[in-house]
Amino acid sequence: MACPDCGADAKFINYLPRTLETLYGLVTVQRAYYHCPDCGGHVPWDRELGLDDSRQSPGLQPLVGLVGTLMPFGKGEDVLRRLSGVRLSDSTVRRRTEEAGLDLRERHQAGEAVRPPAGQRPWNLTLPDRDEHSFAGTVAYVGLDAFAVPIRGPHGQGIGYRMLYTGVLYDPRKKHTVYVADFDHEAAATQLRRYAAALRLGAADTLVALTDAGHGLEEALRRCCSGALVFVLDFYHAAEHLHTFAQAWHGRDSPVGRAWVEEAKGLLRESGGAVLLEQLQQLVFGPETAAAVLEEWRLLLGYVRDNVHRMAYPTYRARGWDIGSGPTEAGCKVLSGRLKGTGMRWCVCGSEQVAALRALDASGEGLWDAFWEQRRLRNYQRN
Repeated sequence: MACPDCGADAKFINYLPRTLETLYGLVTVQRAYYHCPDCGGHVPWDRELGLDDSRQSPGLQPLVGLVGTLMPFGKGEDVLRRLSGVRLSDSTVRRRTEEAGLDLRERHQAGEAVRPPAGQRPWNLTLPDRDEHSFAGTVAYVGLDAFAVPIRGPHGQGIGYRMLYTGVLYDPRKKHTVYVADFDHEAAATQLRRYAAALRLGAADTLVALTDAGHGLEEALRRCCSGALVFVLDFYHAAEHLHTFAQAWHGRDSPVGRAWVEEAKGLLRESGGAVLLEQLQQLVFGPETAAAVLEEWRLLLGYVRDNVHRMAYPTYRARGWDIGSGPTEAGCKVLSGRLKGTGMRWCVCGSEQVAALRALDASGEGLWDAFWEQRRLRNYQRN
């Protein structure tokens, strides 16, 4: 046969056995081994299937990765046995899952996104009707938020926490969603840009970034994702700050405090942040007002002042845009459900690798299957 690397004549030497773990149990196959005088030995069958150094077949690897992505490794071992009869240790499930997650992260770090399957239909980016009103234009949404992951200390001693950033892309009807995850918020924002390009979301008339007031999120998205983003502050995050101030001012569960919050929320929704800021500045407190109340008032003023540029809610609603970041919050719950289970303690690299795979699986769009097929083809090219 012709050598697959240099084209020279490769000589058949012998058949070599190889035992693989497959969905049907252990299978031993005989593969032809060829030798090229210039390039060395070749096993065309291994190359064609894209086999790596593990004993697992290309059909088994995605299943092992899936159970390790969806549940604790020990439980994944048991579920894998029940579903397929394949018996692997929990350490093997962990190792193979993390290896796949490392491959995915290396692709992201190299500036690549998992390519959607060929023939994938473009997202419908038109705005749905609301309250019997139609809205012109097309929109794609971007979100970025974070949650704390429990991390083991050096030598397994103690526990600390690191913020894992969850990035989200979604359409106006919430029919399509893509997630990314990274401990670095700029890396997550950069991944969002690459997946937005792969999914052709740049075709939207407007890219809307819906986030809370987390430190650095707006700057990272503007710098690493797109300078064309229009930023909207999550309305419900703003409402929480109003509740916090009202409780300090009037006491917890006070009818007066609840009434003030509803009035302030209505003003924010119907008139926007600039009008709310003006009203807050005009509040008058008596000399007996507690220092804690004045401090909460000062914090609320600073919060609204810092975010007033993305609190034009009447304009957003008139255009048919969302003002709540529910899909982003849901994405954090999806990932935290895997990473924050009872008693879980992660090393940084392991949590990053599993989070990347969990985000990919939750994304849909055929990206999970596409990743494993593209991984198999990469193995083919390397071999």
